[in-house]
Amino acid sequence: MTKEKKSPKKGVVWRLFRYVLHYWPLFMAAIGLTLLSNQLSLLGPKYSGDAIDAIAATQGVQFDAVWENVGRMLLCYLLSAILSYLLAVLMIRISQKIVYTMRRQLFEKLTALPVGYFDTHHTGDIISHLSYDIDTINSTLSHDVVQVMTSLYTVIGSLIFMWQISKPLIAVFAITVPVSIVLTRYRSKKVRPLFSTRSKKLGELNGYAEEMLCGCRTITAYHREEEIGNRFHRRNQDAMEAYRKADYYGGALFPIINFINNLSLSLVMILGGILYMYSASGTVKAGSLLFITLGGVAQFVQYSRKFAGPINEFANILHEFQSAFSAAQRVFAILDEPTEPVDSPDAKILDKVQGEVSFRNVTFGYTPDKTILHGLSVDVQPGETVAIVGPTGAGKTTIISLLMRFYDRNSGTITIDGLPIDSLTRSSLRRAYTMVLQDTWLFNGSVYDNIRYGRENATYEEVVAAAKAARIHYFIEGLPQGYDTVISDDGVNISKGQRQLITIARAMISDSAMLILDEATSNVDSRTEIKIQEAMAALMKGRTCFVIAHRLSTIQNADKILVLQDGVITEAGTHDQLMQRGGFYSTLYNAQFT
Repeated sequence: MTKEKKSPKKGVVWRLFRYVLHYWPLFMAAIGLTLLSNQLSLLGPKYSGDAIDAIAATQGVQFDAVWENVGRMLLCYLLSAILSYLLAVLMIRISQKIVYTMRRQLFEKLTALPVGYFDTHHTGDIISHLSYDIDTINSTLSHDVVQVMTSLYTVIGSLIFMWQISKPLIAVFAITVPVSIVLTRYRSKKVRPLFSTRSKKLGELNGYAEEMLCGCRTITAYHREEEIGNRFHRRNQDAMEAYRKADYYGGALFPIINFINNLSLSLVMILGGILYMYSASGTVKAGSLLFITLGGVAQFVQYSRKFAGPINEFANILHEFQSAFSAAQRVFAILDEPTEPVDSPDAKILDKVQGEVSFRNVTFGYTPDKTILHGLSVDVQPGETVAIVGPTGAGKTTIISLLMRFYDRNSGTITIDGLPIDSLTRSSLRRAYTMVLQDTWLFNGSVYDNIRYGRENATYEEVVAAAKAARIHYFIEGLPQGYDTVISDDGVNISKGQRQLITIARAMISDSAMLILDEATSNVDSRTEIKIQEAMAALMKGRTCFVIAHRLSTIQNADKILVLQDGVITEAGTHDQLMQRGGFYSTLYNAQFT
């Protein structure tokens, strides 16, 4: 597997913020709610202190002032709670919109990526990006961002109120706050790579699990459950260790910051108590810089808690931000992947396809250091059936990938109807082909919709006719809802052979001029294969066909058989011609039928 590229760290925060700005009216409303809610919350300690001063007044308890300030305090806290609730609801709405947009963009990007990307990345890891990574971002946007917005305003507001109450007491924070900031920055640099590793290990675990679950039958058949379980255990241990390190080192910051904040609060109460005793005894006169009332001490203590609390909370949610940034990096890395090259401005649309295909001196390799096809040249006339045979790894499927422009050749030319394929639009080129692959693919939907996928404007009668031609009609009729029977994901509720017959019916309903059959009958038993030979012949009639087959009995009537060995065509001709030559083809044929 290739290494996944990472989006630059400095751009991650800005790119996430750009998603937020896309919904700026809602975000501005969220900021407004934050300001109002926190301002009301900050007024609560002021009224609380005023009530205490009214109780401790030298002329006696001023009950009217006490109850008035208590009422204002309760009203402020009540309104603040209501606004905080509305803020939380609004931020959840914003985050859901952002996550919807991000997940849609990610999926659209995946559908636009070249086939080569999926050849080099685990499916489970890709799914992890769509689910776990984006859910992690969602959690941060919906909860942690609100906390940061609230904390920022609370810290600034508390500092202003404390400055107004007692300037000497603020000196305590001049020592503790810088220490907290330095520790937070230091730990964040250490912790961030751990969260990147955590996301990576989880993706690897998901990829392995997906791969093993797809091969569960093979695993059971070879009695490798214990071995596979041990491998999963090791990957699970790696993921768990990555989680432990990230959470341990990320969580270790919270107790340290909490200790510093509690220490600062203790110093505030001690120093404030000393200043109040001097003020109450008359040693410090009213209006002096050191003068403070009992209510002022209570106010300062409450504001100091509000001031220190957000710093403490920030340290607590820092590891969540680190996790979200790591997840965002992984998502943006996919969004930054190059898509298939854009069609040239003068690219032609391939229509009225005749089906003449030509390879001229085509050389290709998936990597620069390994060439698969070496100077391949072949001409295919319209309506011809060309079979490609050869040992595993000879490059048979590679030829198909080049025809469809899943990959572009390194040198040489490939033409269709005399037009170089790189001068055509990819969409029109691929629409010119119908493919039936060895690995069948059916989507979650009715049998009718799966067959009609080959041509969406096909009528019901045409779908039935295609199913009959593929020898699958009577099986479909026997299903609980006939053609309306829903096939589960990838057709797991029907046999592999039946799935392949449905894909053949899908190909039969298509009106494309060229056909690609890659082991199209590999999952069909010999008796059924014989039954559909006539149907396949009807399907191939009048079309240019490329057939990859290991069962040589299926290609005896091909107009041309190409024998591919090590990326080179070593033999070419009809079945009879190749048998008379007594070369590799005849050896292969005799090995199957002797």
